[in-house]
Amino acid sequence: MTDLSKRSLIKLAALTAVASAALIGCGKKEEPPAPAPVAAPAVAPKAEPLKIAFAYVGPVGDGGWTFAHDNGRKAIEAEFGDKVVTSYVENVPESADAERVIRDLASQGNKLIFGTTFGYMEPMLKVAADFKDVKFEHATGYKTAENLRTYDSRTYEGAYMAGVIAGAMTKTNTLGVVASIPIPEVIRNINSFTLGAQSVNPKIKTKVVWVNSWFDPPKETEAATSLLNGGADVLFQNTDSSAVLQTAEKAGKRAFGWDSDMTAYGPKAHLGSAIINWAPYYIKAVNDVLNGTWTTGSVWWGHKDGAIDMVSIAEDVPADIKTKIDTIKAGLKDGSFHPWTGPIVGQDGKEVLAKGVKADDAFLGGVKFYVKGVEGKVPN
Repeated sequence: MTDLSKRSLIKLAALTAVASAALIGCGKKEEPPAPAPVAAPAVAPKAEPLKIAFAYVGPVGDGGWTFAHDNGRKAIEAEFGDKVVTSYVENVPESADAERVIRDLASQGNKLIFGTTFGYMEPMLKVAADFKDVKFEHATGYKTAENLRTYDSRTYEGAYMAGVIAGAMTKTNTLGVVASIPIPEVIRNINSFTLGAQSVNPKIKTKVVWVNSWFDPPKETEAATSLLNGGADVLFQNTDSSAVLQTAEKAGKRAFGWDSDMTAYGPKAHLGSAIINWAPYYIKAVNDVLNGTWTTGSVWWGHKDGAIDMVSIAEDVPADIKTKIDTIKAGLKDGSFHPWTGPIVGQDGKEVLAKGVKADDAFLGGVKFYVKGVEGKVPN
């Protein structure tokens, strides 16, 4: 083999090796590095529900005052769902026991506590001073603190409407009231009932029997019976049970439901029910706490706020009286009507409000006298 042939073979072998290497290099894929694991986004912890507690002076089944408050509690649950947890203690007396119960509710982690009767005012003030991070709401009282607010409903509006119906339905011109505790709230309602009745029947006289308790069915029954025996044929109450209506039913007389619709307790006697709807206020109060907008002060809501109404008026109430009730409601709604508009005269014959003058809240909050037409004396 010549030198030229040898060189040609060597060159060919070299070229073949280079080509093979190139082919091998092209056929091999470089695998990209595996991506780093991505951390899952952090899940925000679920907010703890607002714990809310109620202290009730009577049983939830009283059919009146406490029943109405408990309906308000249920409205909170329906409105806010799992954002809140509610609880209640019933039959809490207006005594040292009230402070013990309210203090215990605060210690259990409740951050909003409602005390639903006048007699809880001083106990709530004491407990509020020791639990600054808790919001306290006191029904019907007048003392406040940095973390204690008062709230009430204008029950005198319902009492006045009941009086209008009573004045038209009485045959003896004598009305009877079973009264609870002699505080301005109750005295104001007795007077409002009488003023409403006198607006359609100037001959009206009102008798009153005090039982010195909010919820005591036997005493309420005894008081109602006494009033009927004394000539009253239409009964009204500022107590919490249905005993007065039931007593009227048995005696064949007429009466009203109070705080809740009591029609079922005495359908034949029932003339109408002056009810309180606590739901609008309770929902507002919870919203205030949840939104961080809660402030102390005093709130007093009436018919225009959805808190007071006259419902289930009996079929035999005259049409013109039903129309009058509708007119009163419209006036309460737009502010053109006020049940306490002068001239109004006290039991002693002295004018307490001049003609055309409307009582302000300060006046209404201090009513400790009977108007003309109410018999007896206001207890000390």
